[in-house]
Amino acid sequence: MRRAIAAAMSRSNREIPHYYLGTEIDLTMALQWLAAANSKRPVTERILPAALLVRCVALAAREVPEMNGFWMEGAFRPSSSVHPGVAISLRDGGLVAPALHDADKKGLEEVMRDLRDLVTRARAGTLRSSEMSDPTLTVTNLGDQGVETVFGVIFPPQVALVGFGKVVERPRVRKGAVVSAATVTATLAADHRVSDGHRGGLFLAAIDRLAQKPEAL
Repeated sequence: MRRAIAAAMSRSNREIPHYYLGTEIDLTMALQWLAAANSKRPVTERILPAALLVRCVALAAREVPEMNGFWMEGAFRPSSSVHPGVAISLRDGGLVAPALHDADKKGLEEVMRDLRDLVTRARAGTLRSSEMSDPTLTVTNLGDQGVETVFGVIFPPQVALVGFGKVVERPRVRKGAVVSAATVTATLAADHRVSDGHRGGLFLAAIDRLAQKPEAL
């Protein structure tokens, strides 16, 4: 597995002209909404912030299609489907990023069920071949490792990777008053052959905007 990862990442650094952007997203309202919604659910059916963020990325990819697709044979091929590859660390070491299929068409509850199922099957070694072969962009979340900012490497032939760090309480100004807010740093690694900083900025802004209305996800 390490040899396969090494080959893919070496190819990525060799062939893909990466550019990086980052933004701080206020998750205060989203986490409050999740807490209220989860209070009515059994523990096994609660929705984690990770599912909310994957859903935001999937919907943002529909708005900015340059982030969702493949660079193949010298040209960009946008994908009509949005299949985020979710990075999952394995207990024995290594990393896989299977596809959460059609995350843009599923509600938040279904995204959470599919995410939980992917993690379980990834660690049991029972992923389907299609889940490994057709992610259209990658989402990685290292918040549980204490990381605040993620600078990822795109998995070819994909053209974008979104990284999330841990949720941190930071001061924010609201209506002239300084308040404490739960924030997460979102970063984008994108392929400069396909998009530029303007489009990448719109993509991150869309993720931020979507996260402010969790009830609509």
